[in-house]
Amino acid sequence: MQKPVAVVVGVGPGLGGALVRRFSAEGYAVAAISRDIKNAESICTGVDDAVALSCDATDRAQTESTIARIREDMGRPEVLLYNAGGGVRGTIDEISEDDFAFSWQINAMGLFLWAKVLAPDMVDAGKGLIGVTGATASLRGKPLTTGFAAAKAAQRSLSQSLARDLGPKGVHVFYAIIDGGIDNPRTRDRQPDKPIESRLNADDIADTYWVVANQKRSAWTFEIDLRPHIENW
Repeated sequence: MQKPVAVVVGVGPGLGGALVRRFSAEGYAVAAISRDIKNAESICTGVDDAVALSCDATDRAQTESTIARIREDMGRPEVLLYNAGGGVRGTIDEISEDDFAFSWQINAMGLFLWAKVLAPDMVDAGKGLIGVTGATASLRGKPLTTGFAAAKAAQRSLSQSLARDLGPKGVHVFYAIIDGGIDNPRTRDRQPDKPIESRLNADDIADTYWVVANQKRSAWTFEIDLRPHIENW
């Protein structure tokens, strides 16, 4: 029997990799998407039915061709986990127009493109899941998140629109506000003196995504926030 297909956009050594492993362990064939194919390949090594693919999530042509390949080789996806994100930190005096545009492209436009292409298949099937990795910046802007906060706010609003549109058609859309740093090699190197318990564990976040993904239709979550127990909020 053919496995259900999940797509994880934005795969690396942190949450993206954890989502690939978690959904694979639950019986999904997983398309692991990264701009850098080496990131995706390293995650897929040893993971059952996980396929590494390279794609710039903000490029419509690349997105459409990548999804076409997934449909042909793996089947029609019923899960989209949009984990791509990023942005340049800085005040209005420090960031450029290109910096601002980059934040918006990867956080908002990328989600728009992937949802636009994949949602019709889910609607036709009468079921599906779109999970989006957000941030506290989607709720508040600070001086150094001039570009990032604006992009994350746009992403959250887009997710709300998708949820209200697609929910009645059987597609569960949820937005996860990640309030804190996720433990991975980069965050450890950047803050070597910070205790491990001050960071979110990527596998623990993936566990929560899985729980939300399996909610009954009578009690769907749209928004959930996750943080370490010692986070100051």
